[in-house]
Amino acid sequence: MTTKNITIRMDENLKEASEKLFNALGFNMTTAITAFIKQAVREQRIPFDITLNTPNAQTVQAILESERMLNDASSKRFSSMVDLVEDLDDDEI
Repeated sequence: MTTKNITIRMDENLKEASEKLFNALGFNMTTAITAFIKQAVREQRIPFDITLNTPNAQTVQAILESERMLNDASSKRFSSMVDLVEDLDDDEI
């Protein structure tokens, strides 16, 4: 297979940090970038989430709790806000 050279410009500190990481993982920069590109082509997407906002630990816990409750058949379910408030009022008694 014929190979082609590419040139990538990046911050010097980022380059040094990434080389240190990749070396610790047994990769060089070329191998790491090639692995990333192969994964992207295979999945037809960037192979990790790119977000503007990363939820904090409290938000992550709330998301996990809501997922647990949705998957728990014994969790209470309400069809309206009125039903929820009535249930809360009943619990105070």
